[in-house]
Amino acid sequence: MNVARSNSPWVAHHVPDKAYNGYTLFTPKGGSVAWLIDMEGRFVHYWEMPRRPGDYGVLLPNGNLLYAGKIIPGPLDKFGGFGGVLLEVDWDGDIVWKYEDAYMHHDFCRMDNGNTMVLRWVQTPGEIAAKVRGGVPGTEHERVMWTDSFQEVTPAGEVVWEWLGYEHLDPEVDVICPLCPRGEWTHGNACFVLPDGNILTTFRKTDTLAIIDKSTGDIKWRWGPGALAHPHNPTLLDNGNILVFDNGAHRRIRTSNYSRVVEVNPNTGRIEWEYQADPPHHFYASAISGCQRLPNGNTLICEGMTGRLFEVTPEKEVVWEFVNPLYFKDKMPQLGWNNLVFRAYRYGPDYEGLKGKTLNPGRFELTLREKPFWKEEAEEQRRRRLGY
Repeated sequence: MNVARSNSPWVAHHVPDKAYNGYTLFTPKGGSVAWLIDMEGRFVHYWEMPRRPGDYGVLLPNGNLLYAGKIIPGPLDKFGGFGGVLLEVDWDGDIVWKYEDAYMHHDFCRMDNGNTMVLRWVQTPGEIAAKVRGGVPGTEHERVMWTDSFQEVTPAGEVVWEWLGYEHLDPEVDVICPLCPRGEWTHGNACFVLPDGNILTTFRKTDTLAIIDKSTGDIKWRWGPGALAHPHNPTLLDNGNILVFDNGAHRRIRTSNYSRVVEVNPNTGRIEWEYQADPPHHFYASAISGCQRLPNGNTLICEGMTGRLFEVTPEKEVVWEFVNPLYFKDKMPQLGWNNLVFRAYRYGPDYEGLKGKTLNPGRFELTLREKPFWKEEAEEQRRRRLGY
């Protein structure tokens, strides 16, 4: 076995013989740049965007970046995952498509027909909200409970299909976590259009994986309460199973919170594979985060709250590990300086969107500079010394 330690200070571990070779796309939450890195952690390409991420970007087969950005201020910018604008930019960063909706949040999906499925918030009618069980009493957002909605949008910006969550959710079944506020009923955070046109999603506040029947709007499958805790990023695998990041916040069983990645059989509800650390609390991301099953059977995991991206084999061996070195100061004091990453994707060298593209690891270099907050602190000390 060949274990390599790259020249990059951010790739802590790399087993080339077992890792899936390719390029990893990630977007630090605090900046406005989507980065592409190689297996040694070298930066090979970037897209500088006009808005902060809300929450990430994905590389399309045509080589363009589809990116969700934030509109600030927004009507619900106190909610996690708020966005407001979708931008498609070419390899050089020029905008080729734009769609704005101040109520979009978290996720989106470019469909095979060229349309885009988006996730957005809508108000829950008061008579329905009053029946919803769970949550901390009296914590609605300005006396309103918001619910998730999906819309299918054409390239021309026309809405051609819509799903309103409050019409299909069940107040007796879709119960809010007792530790969460009631400003949102479900807090959907994923939008994955299945090959049959149905929609796979995760509802964080009800600990639920769900499949929405696009033809009827009915929730045709639910799984998770009691097994999952505030999950993210479900995807359908080639074997028919569903892969999902189980964050573990407010977990109902055991005494400590921990994260894991779960592969569940939707026909039986049986967990066929999972990854967690040993001991479990060594791998924990209370929010954001994601997972991707790679072509060689490995799984790329984004431990979003620490900016840690790592790859594991089916036998759960870590064969690649990278830590986002880009830190930003968040306006939310509980986050402070952080290197958060909502989600990450690995693309093989033969990926259609990378064909003919220049990926030069010598394009960027490290620069040592004084951190801004040290400059701020030094200026404050100088002011105090001078008495003003």
